[in-house]
Amino acid sequence: MNLPQAARATLSVALASALSLLAACGGAGDSSDRSSGIGNETGAKQAWFHYQRAEEAPGTVSQTGLKITLRDGVQLSASVALPADADGKALPGPFPVILTQTGYNKSIPAIPASNAFLVRHGYAHLSVDVRGTGLSGGTWEAFGENEQGDYLEVIDWAAKQSWSNGQVGTWGASFMAITQLFTAAHQHPAHKAVFAIVPMGDAYRDIVFSGGQVNIGFIPLWMGLVTGLGLLPVEPDPNLPLVLAEHLLGALTQFQVPVIAQAALGLGGQNYDSEFWRLRSPLEYTDRIKVPTFVVGGLNDIFQRGEPLLYEALKGHATSKLLIGPWQHLDGSMGEGLPRDNVPDLDSIALMWFDRYLKGLGNQAESVPNVTQYLWGEERYSTASDWPHPQARPERWYLRGDQSLSRAAPAADESSRVALQQPVNGLCSTSTSQWTAGLLGATQLPCFSDNRLNEALLELSYTSEPMAEDYYFNGPIQADLWVSSTGTDAGVLVRVTEVTADGVSHERSNGILTASFRAVDEARSRKLGGQMIQPWHAYTEASRQPLVAGEPTLLPVEVFPTAVVIKKGNRLRITVSGSDFPHGLPPVTDLVDQALGLITFYSDAAHPSSVLLPAVPVSAITSP
Repeated sequence: MNLPQAARATLSVALASALSLLAACGGAGDSSDRSSGIGNETGAKQAWFHYQRAEEAPGTVSQTGLKITLRDGVQLSASVALPADADGKALPGPFPVILTQTGYNKSIPAIPASNAFLVRHGYAHLSVDVRGTGLSGGTWEAFGENEQGDYLEVIDWAAKQSWSNGQVGTWGASFMAITQLFTAAHQHPAHKAVFAIVPMGDAYRDIVFSGGQVNIGFIPLWMGLVTGLGLLPVEPDPNLPLVLAEHLLGALTQFQVPVIAQAALGLGGQNYDSEFWRLRSPLEYTDRIKVPTFVVGGLNDIFQRGEPLLYEALKGHATSKLLIGPWQHLDGSMGEGLPRDNVPDLDSIALMWFDRYLKGLGNQAESVPNVTQYLWGEERYSTASDWPHPQARPERWYLRGDQSLSRAAPAADESSRVALQQPVNGLCSTSTSQWTAGLLGATQLPCFSDNRLNEALLELSYTSEPMAEDYYFNGPIQADLWVSSTGTDAGVLVRVTEVTADGVSHERSNGILTASFRAVDEARSRKLGGQMIQPWHAYTEASRQPLVAGEPTLLPVEVFPTAVVIKKGNRLRITVSGSDFPHGLPPVTDLVDQALGLITFYSDAAHPSSVLLPAVPVSAITSP
């Protein structure tokens, strides 16, 4: 749903205010629609179309102050928007229900938890504050076991209300997308469809500890947002003082502040992948999700890694579609720029999806392309039958001693290069904009779209010759870097950029890794053409392998998936350095080892540092 500029500004203010507050605190489809792989056949003819139908109501009316009493007596705050006539009177139901469960306070208009467009088309939209947020009681625990149990009770409650016909779909962005996936895993018979906009896949790898380092850019901002918005009294409630006190006490002593502190300090096992993070990772539950699921993602989203992986994990047993736009998190939440290239706006797509699977209308929603992605460089959308792209093949590019990037392997005597190990490279970069959800990017500083400043000061660059023809790669990327350090650990950053004819260096993706976390599980890593292209690092205490000072060591670095066409005459560039702040900062327990000394990047025949790209024929680019 596209927001007006004023609402976007309000959201930005809310995000910043929340961070400051934290600092101060310390007809349903038949059963065949849910069968394996429906709508995901790679040989089927697929095309986008613009779906429209007349509104069923000229207006909407809201019922607020609803309470859902849970098994432990905690009450969740809810409201429902219903189709209404021109006088504002609710139309007689019952209606299929759209459910949104949010941690951002459903009553704040700048972060919509209800969709009037869908309501006017004949849906009831139920919005619920999850436990410990908004006007709901209890203590927030960010997708924890109690909260996930609540999702089942909420959808059961929604299916039984007088305004409900018992058919429920879920909708929403970010937090509200993640709750949908956990809800679907319960397999409640009333749940018929998911429309998840910019959802997370793997809590540890996608966002909180990418590469084994604390995401200082987003996690405090996000937890501050939930905390701050939960303390804003927007809707009257007699229990408001008690609820607000419970929220604040929980934030200070039970969840938000303790979790952030433990992660930053490297205490309590928070800096290792563990049951705590797996419990909060939708990818761990995808085998239980059977309902049709539409996933929307962004090429520079905070969940850039997880969104295509969610689609991939679902496609074999649930009707699934994937749309990835040129978005960071805020823009992706709204589907900024759509309709474009025959791809409809998100409201129209959601209506098509819910009409098919909640109302049972034969609108052929299952026939839209399985995968639709924006392509950097091409600057338009393209479709594919699957993700990763079925025509991808591995192509290796070597970091050469003369600072070039080449398909030819290096010779024995090529020189290495040395960088300072320091933890705050990247303060002004596309990465910084990305990992603050696009908030800082709104300032439009040149360095948020051009990486040349970082390259000149702190990063080592390796650049190809101008492309003789367009060069297309699409999917996950792996950098295999030979490094040594003067210490027993190091952090490494890899950026993949496109350099235009005028010299501007556009970052397209990046990856970070703490060297001691380099161990990979071969069985869980992705291979392409027999070569590993997406390493799966264990990130456990037992898997840690300290460096031996001065000894060259191979680091397989996961670079998050992207889709890029390097246009003829432009160049491919790989940059490396020791950090990417605020995307990643080592916990205090690791900081000394990673912040002092020098790191050497090798480029010789015995230590051939390289990047493996998933190259796709340009002829495979199709129009939506």
